[in-house]
Parts: sequence; structure tokens; C-alpha cells
Amino acid sequence: QVQLVESGGGLVQPGESLRLSCAASGSILSMNVMGWYRQAPGKERELVARIINGGIANYADSVKGRFTISGDNAKDTVYLQMNSLKPEDTAVYYCYALKSGTNYWGQGTQVTVSS
Repeated sequence: QVQLVESGGGLVQPGESLRLSCAASGSILSMNVMGWYRQAPGKERELVARIINGGIANYADSVKGRFTISGDNAKDTVYLQMNSLKPEDTAVYYCYALKSGTNYWGQGTQVTVSS
């Protein structure tokens, strides 16, 4: 069983930055995939960024060049650095992990980008 706890969401103005954190209950090196999804009101949950097997990072086209996913193995934590935020980035952001064929989700953290 893997538990994921997100933090770092909040209200920011367009153009500002936020960093989300996802603390895992086990070693992130043992995860096949770790990443971030988001869900805006009335929309389906979508992939934002992920790290596969601790190395390859994938990003949604809408966030490329603005968001960066990274991991701290010593802290078993994955981060999502979000720069140049836009109103359309407003959503609940969920941490995600895939381990041995099982999906795990965090509880979500709200990010609101508004002037």
C-alpha cells in the first residue's frame, strides 16, 4: 500500500509560480511511474507530468516549458514546479503513482490562478 500526500496548492495571480509536493509513504525509487494529474471543473482528469522508472519525464503539451517535475529520493518526495501560471491551469492537482500494477492517488490540492 502506498500513501501519497500533496501540499503546496493555493491562489496565485497569472504569471506567478507555485511548487507542489507529493510525499510518498515508500521509496519513490520503487515506483514504476510517479506524476501529477489535474482536473478542472466539468473536465476530465488529465496528465500533467510524470517520471517513468525514475528517469524519463513526460509533459502535457499545455505545460511544456513552464512546469518541471522532479524527485528527491532522500525525502521520497516528488515535486511539480509550476512557472508562468495561467488561469487555465486552475484545477485540483493529484499526485499519482504506479507500483507493481497498482495505481495510487493522493487526495488532491487546489491550484487557482486568478487576478
